[in-house]
Amino acid sequence: MSDAPSQPPGRRKPLRILFWVLLIGLVVVLVANALLSDLDLTGEDRIALIRVEGVILDAQQTVSELKKFGETPSVKAIVLRIDSPGGGVVPSQEIHDAVLRVRNKHDKAVVASMGTVAASGGYYIAVATDRIIANPGTLTGSIGVIMELANLEGLLKKIGVQSVVVKSGLHKDLGSPFRTMSPEDRRILQTVMDDVHSQFIEAVAEGRSLDIREVTRLADGRIFTGRQAKDAKLVDDLGDLEDAIRVAADLAGIEGEPKVVEPRKRFSIREWLESHLFGTLPRLDFQTGVSLKYLMAF
Repeated sequence: MSDAPSQPPGRRKPLRILFWVLLIGLVVVLVANALLSDLDLTGEDRIALIRVEGVILDAQQTVSELKKFGETPSVKAIVLRIDSPGGGVVPSQEIHDAVLRVRNKHDKAVVASMGTVAASGGYYIAVATDRIIANPGTLTGSIGVIMELANLEGLLKKIGVQSVVVKSGLHKDLGSPFRTMSPEDRRILQTVMDDVHSQFIEAVAEGRSLDIREVTRLADGRIFTGRQAKDAKLVDDLGDLEDAIRVAADLAGIEGEPKVVEPRKRFSIREWLESHLFGTLPRLDFQTGVSLKYLMAF
C-alpha cells in the first residue's frame, strides 16, 4: 500500500511566504488605520468639521474629535454640524464642556451649524460655541428636561404576576415600573428635574449672554424655527453649512476658500460585523431606572 504523494517542499514555500506577506500587510493596514493622523501634512490652515447627528447617547467620539482638532496647530477653527433632537443629559453636557475647553484652552473659534433639527441637547451643545448659524426652517430650542417612566402594575395583575421588592431605603425603588408612583416620589423626581432644567437655563443664559429671566420665559420645552430663534436671540444668523464654514474662517483669520477636514472614518471590525451580520435583525434596547434626557419629544 503506497502513501499518497505529498506536496513537494519547494511548492509549499511560496504559499507560506504569500500567507505571511498577506498577514503582515493586514497588520500594517490595521496599525496605520489606528495611528495615522486624520490630517494631511501640508501645513496649511484648515477648518475642522465635526458632525453631531442622531440621538446623543454617548459623548466619547465627539469629545475625542474636539480634543484632537483642538490640539492640532493647523486647524484654526472648528464647525460643529448639529443635526440632533438631543439625548442624554450627561453626554450633552460633556460635549458642551469639551467645546468650551477648545475655546478657552486652545483659543480656537467654534461655530455651530444647525441642520434639520438641533433641539434640546443639540441646542445645549450649540450654546457653548462662539456663533450659532441656523437654517430658517431648522427646528431648535426645546429647552427642557424629560423623564419617561412606565407603570406595568395593571398589566402584571392581568397576567397574574406579582412583583416582590426587598429594599433598604424608603425610596430605593424610586421610579419602579411595578408600582404606582406616590406623591412623595413625584416630588423627589420633580426636584431633580427642576435642578437639571435650571442647569440648562444657566448654560443658555451664559452662552448667549442673556438674562436668566429672559431664558426662563423661553425654557418651557417649546420649539422654534431658525428664524424664530434668531428673533429670540437664541441663534446669531441664518445660513447653511457653507455659511458657517465662512464665518469660522473669518473668525480664524483665514483668507480665501478655507480647506475643510473631517475626522477620518476608521475601520472597525465590530461595526462591520454589526452592520453586515446583525444589521437586518431587530435590536432590543431595554432601559430601566430613572433616566433624564435633554430630548425633543416626537
